[in-house]
Amino acid sequence: MLKSEKGFTLVEMLIVLLIISVLILITVPNVSKHFTSIDEKGCDAYIKMVQGQVQAYKIDKKKYPDSITTLKTDGYLSKDVEATCPNGDPVSIDDTGNVTVSSNPIEDTTGKLENND
Repeated sequence: MLKSEKGFTLVEMLIVLLIISVLILITVPNVSKHFTSIDEKGCDAYIKMVQGQVQAYKIDKKKYPDSITTLKTDGYLSKDVEATCPNGDPVSIDDTGNVTVSSNPIEDTTGKLENND
């Protein structure tokens, strides 16, 4: 006499794995899109914050700062603030006090590096 064993059959396990695989394939691209959006919004917020500190520096010193390092040295930005956006793009201050982001250099089809501003 055989005991009645309870458990999952191979077919049931394969169906569950198929469903999990489909869910993963649907969610992974959506999550990666959100990370890009978060980085962009973080970069925009960072630029606005630095721009505000540039204006404060201008009011106090009657001139624009040379760089983000100057803002750090003079106490307008925290020493641990990076000079890059969350996505890694460098941030700079031009002669007129505008805060700009330079995209990371990309390689074009000719093999030369160019700056993608």
